[in-house]
Amino acid sequence: MVLMKSFLVHKRPYFFYLFNGLLGFRTKILHAFILTSPYSSPGFLQLKKTVKEVPLPNLGLSADIYFRIVENCTQLKLLEEGKKIHQHILWSKAHVHHPSLLEKLTLMYLSCNKIEVARLIFYEILKPSIFLCNAMIRAYAWKGPFNRAIDLYYHLIGFGIKPNKYTFPFVLKACSTLLALEEGTEIHTHAKKMGLDCDVYISTSLIDMYMKCGQVHEARLVFLQIEIRDVVAWNAMVAGCSLHGLYDDAVGILLEMQSRETSPKSSTMVGILPVIGQAKALLQGKSIHCFCLRRFFNEGDVLVNTAILDMYAKCESVAYARTIFNKISLKNEVTWSAMIGGYVQCEKMVEALVIFDQLMLNEASNMAATSLASVLRACASLSDIKRGTKIHCYLIKSGFLSDITVGNSLISMYAKVGSICDAVCFFNEMDLKDTVSYSAIISGLVQNGSAEEALALFKRMQLSCLKPDAATMVGVLPACSYMSALRHGRCSHGYAITFGLSSEVSICNALIDMYAKCGKIDLSRLVFDGMKERDTVTWNVMIASYGIHGMGAEALSLFDSMQDEGFTPDDITFICLFSACSHSGLVIEGRSWYESMTQVYKIVPRMEHYICIVDLFARGGLLAEAHDFITRMPFEPDVRVWSALLSACRTHKNTELGNEVSGIIQRLGPEGTGNFVLMSNIYSAAGRYHEAARVRILQQEKGFRKSPGCSWVEIQGKIHAFIGGDSSHPQSSMINEKLADLFVKIKELGYKADTSFVIHDLVEEEKENALVYHSEKLAIAFALVSLKGNQPIFITKNLRVCGDCHTAIKLITLVTKRAITVRDVSRFHHFEEGLCNCGDFW
Repeated sequence: MVLMKSFLVHKRPYFFYLFNGLLGFRTKILHAFILTSPYSSPGFLQLKKTVKEVPLPNLGLSADIYFRIVENCTQLKLLEEGKKIHQHILWSKAHVHHPSLLEKLTLMYLSCNKIEVARLIFYEILKPSIFLCNAMIRAYAWKGPFNRAIDLYYHLIGFGIKPNKYTFPFVLKACSTLLALEEGTEIHTHAKKMGLDCDVYISTSLIDMYMKCGQVHEARLVFLQIEIRDVVAWNAMVAGCSLHGLYDDAVGILLEMQSRETSPKSSTMVGILPVIGQAKALLQGKSIHCFCLRRFFNEGDVLVNTAILDMYAKCESVAYARTIFNKISLKNEVTWSAMIGGYVQCEKMVEALVIFDQLMLNEASNMAATSLASVLRACASLSDIKRGTKIHCYLIKSGFLSDITVGNSLISMYAKVGSICDAVCFFNEMDLKDTVSYSAIISGLVQNGSAEEALALFKRMQLSCLKPDAATMVGVLPACSYMSALRHGRCSHGYAITFGLSSEVSICNALIDMYAKCGKIDLSRLVFDGMKERDTVTWNVMIASYGIHGMGAEALSLFDSMQDEGFTPDDITFICLFSACSHSGLVIEGRSWYESMTQVYKIVPRMEHYICIVDLFARGGLLAEAHDFITRMPFEPDVRVWSALLSACRTHKNTELGNEVSGIIQRLGPEGTGNFVLMSNIYSAAGRYHEAARVRILQQEKGFRKSPGCSWVEIQGKIHAFIGGDSSHPQSSMINEKLADLFVKIKELGYKADTSFVIHDLVEEEKENALVYHSEKLAIAFALVSLKGNQPIFITKNLRVCGDCHTAIKLITLVTKRAITVRDVSRFHHFEEGLCNCGDFW
C-alpha cells in the first residue's frame, strides 16, 4: 500500500498499468462467478470462499459487485459473510452512501432476522423505496416490536412516501396485534382516500383488525364492501365471530360461504371449531368433523386434528377427544395442551396428570405453558401439594416460571391447597405481575380467612397502577363481606362503577352478597332491582340474603318471582330457600317446598338439603320429627346432619336426646370443636358440670381447641376486634365504665343474667361477671363511646350469640335509643326498641 502511494506521485510507469489490468481481470472473474446461481451446494461454498478472497478495502470492488454479493448473501441468509462485506464497504468508504447498496444491505439483515441492524442502515437512506419501507414494516409486524411498524408507517407518510396496496396489510397486522383501534381506523381512512379500501387483501386485514379490537359491526361493513371475496376473507369473518363467541353468526357465515360457491378450506375449519366447542354444540361439531373426513382435511394435519380434539373436549365428550388424540401420530405442544386441558375441564384430574406424565416421559420438548397451567389446576383440585411442589421445581429448572400465566396458576394452586404462605411468598418474588396475579392472590387470601391482608393487597394493586377487572372485584368484595367492612365495600363498589364493571352479573352478585353481609339488605335489593341481566346465581344470592336476615316471607316471595320470570330453580336455590324458612320458623312452608323439590322439580336431595330440613324441624322444636327424618335418609347421615340436631337440643334444653346425638357424633368423629362445645353447654345448662368437664377433657385429648369468641366493629373505616374477657384495647377502661353504666340501667328494666350460658361451675356472682365481658358486649360498648348521636351499631361475631347477650342487647337498645345489628355465624339479629327480628328464634 505504501509502494502504491509512492507510485502515484510520479508519472505512472508501465507496470502500473499491468497491475491494474491484473486487478481488473480478477474483478471480472469475481463478477462472472457472482452472475452464476448460488443455490447449488458448490455455488454456496464458492460464495463463502469468494467473500474470504475479496481484495483489501482500498483496492475496492465496484458497487455492482458488492451489490451482487450482498444479494446472494440475502438469498442464502449468510449473515457472517454479509457482515464481512458490509465491513469492506465501510472501510473502503467508496460506496458507503450508495442508496441501492444500502437497500440491499438492509434487506440482507432483514433476511437474517437482524431487524435492529437493518433499521440503522434504513435510516441512512435519504429516500428509501416503498418496497424497502414495506419490508421493514412487514418485519416489525411479524416479529415486533409491533409499535415500530406503526411508527414506520407514519414516518414514511411524513416524508411524503406514498404507501401502496402492500403497505396496508402489514401495518394493519401490527394494529391487530396491539389492538390499536385508533391507529387502525386512521389507516383505514388513508386507504379509503387512496381508493384501496376495496382491495381484497387490505379488506381482509381490516376485518381481522376490527374483529380483534372488538368492532364486529365495522368488520361486517368492510366485509360487505368486498366485491369478489376469496376464502381468506371468509375465513377472517368466521374466525372473528368465533373469537367473540358468536356461534350463530359464525355458522351462518360458513353456510353463506358455501352457498356463494366458495369451498371451505382446512383453515376455515380451524377457525370455526373453537366457537362450536364454546357453545357446546356437539351435533354441529360432529357434522364438521365428518366434513373434514370427507375432504381429507385431517389427513396428517395436526392443526385440524387438534381443533377437532379441542372441540370435543369443550363439549365434554372427552372419550371422543381421547380417540382423536391417540390417532394423531405427530403431536405438537397445542395437541398435548388441548388434551390435558380437556380432562381438567371435564373434572378428570387424575387422567390429566396421566397424560402430563406421558408428555414428560416421551415428548418433553413439546411442553407448553398452557399444559403446565392446566396441570397446576389439577393439582389444586386434588389438593396434591406434593406434586404441585414438584412441578414448581420443574418450572424453576425449565425456565417456565417466567411465564406469567404459569406463575398465576402456581399462586392459585398454593392458595387452593391451603398453603397461602407459599402463595404470598411466590407472589412477592414475581418480577412481572398482572391483574390476574393480583386477582389470584386476593381470592386465595379471602378463601384462607385472611380478608384484611386481601384488602391491603388490593390497595397495593391500585398503587401499582394496574386496572382491576371483574375477577379482581369478585375477589375483593367477599373480603369486605367477611369482615363486614361496609366502608371498604362501598369504595369497592365505587371502583367497579369507575372502571365500567358495575353491569357485570358476577360483580352485581358479589355486591348483593356484600351489602347483605354488611347488614344493608335494602342496598342488596337496590342492586338486585337495578340489574338489567340476572342469572340463577343472582336469585340464589338474594334469597339467601333474605334468609340470613330472618326475612323468610320475602325469600318465598322472591322465589315465586324467580319462577314467574322464567328461571328454573336449581339444587342451590332450594338450599337457600330451606335455610330462609329455617331462620324464620316457616316449618310448614319448608316442608311443602321440600316435597315439591323432589316430586315436581325432580331434584334428588343431597346431604346439604337434608341438613337444612333437619335444621328446619329442629329449630322449630320438632326434635322427634327431625330425629325420625334423619333415620329415614337413603344414605348414612354425616356429622353435619347430627350437628344440626345437637344444636337444637342445646336451644330447647333436651339433655337426653343431646346425649344420644353426642354419642353418635363421637363415633363418627367430630369435624371440629363446635360439637364438643354444644354438648358441654347442654350439660352446663342442666347443671351437670362434671359431665361438661368430661366433654371438655375429651375435647382436649382429641386435639380440638375451642375458638375464643371474637367480635369486631368498623369505626371510621378501621376494624376493631374484641375477644371475650380481653382488656388489651387502648380504650379498655372507658369500655368497662360504659359496660358498668349499661348494666345498671338494664337491670332497672328487669335484666337478670342467664348463668346457664356459663360452662364452668362457678359461684353465681362469678358467673354473672363472666357474662358481662362477652366479646359482643365489649364491641357494643366501644361503639357507643365512639359513634356520636343516634348512629346505628353493627357488630360481627365469629360464634353464635348466646342467650344472655341476646337478652341484654334488646334492653340496651331501649336505654340507648340505638338500633343494633349483630351478625353471628348463623344469621343476622336486628335489635331495635327492645325487640329482635328473629323473634327470639335462632
